[in-house]
Amino acid sequence: MELRQLEHFVAAAEERHFTRAARRLHIVQSGLSASIRSLERELGAPLFVRSTRRVELTQAGLALLPEARRTLAAVAAAGDAVAAVQGLLRGTLAVGTMQILPPAVDLVAVLGRFHAEHPGVELRLRQAGTGTLLEEVAAGALDLALVAPVGRPPRGLVVRRLASDPLLVACAPAHPLASRGQLDLADLAGEPFVDFQPDWGLRMLVDQQLAAAGLDRHTALEVNDLPTLLELVAHGLGVALVPEVVTGHPAEVRYLPLRPPAPTFEVAVATVGDPPASQAARVLLAMLPGAE
Repeated sequence: MELRQLEHFVAAAEERHFTRAARRLHIVQSGLSASIRSLERELGAPLFVRSTRRVELTQAGLALLPEARRTLAAVAAAGDAVAAVQGLLRGTLAVGTMQILPPAVDLVAVLGRFHAEHPGVELRLRQAGTGTLLEEVAAGALDLALVAPVGRPPRGLVVRRLASDPLLVACAPAHPLASRGQLDLADLAGEPFVDFQPDWGLRMLVDQQLAAAGLDRHTALEVNDLPTLLELVAHGLGVALVPEVVTGHPAEVRYLPLRPPAPTFEVAVATVGDPPASQAARVLLAMLPGAE
């Protein structure tokens, strides 16, 4: 088994298409197909179910993918370690993030500083929900990710808490709750909610907090971006629990504090290993506030 074969396999698995994978790797499709057939013969199992439109992973392929990613990441980390001894930082750094972050964690500024200090490193950024990000860090697709530390992370991950932001109740200005000073979670009983998709960290936190309070809520509307959520709330289509950081959004929404002890929205950074294998990941990690 050669590293080149694993690179070809991972590209085809991620693209779900041999032509796109070959284009991504700057090789001809016939060469990619021959490499993967050779890998399948060596392993004694088909890795893909091929069709004219796309390819899908077999059970063997699904089992190989995270191991192939980890192997390639380890090889890259070895090269980066040698380069680091020579005073260089190179390679690729794949970072994942939630859409909402507390003000203390300015990821854009951190990435800008990292790029200015280490221009030889190719930065990749992926935005997704906490559940998806944790899976991709565990699989080796991401070097690190900013997530909400809700529930138990996948085995092998290290999660460091960075900052937190208090949760507020968001409602329309004309909503009956809007004239109140402070609220309890019990005041939200029976209210329709606007919320994010189930694998978002904020959604997981809200589900957890309301369940702990004994509230069986109705999520009327699910979205995957903050502006839409706040606009729906502003038009009276439901209430939401959101971090304080979102109050700067221009939507006409009334924000009400919860009585102490109010739940908080936390952000953490997830990596494989402590410290992570990638030298670039270790450098970026040191730049994040509260991570050291």
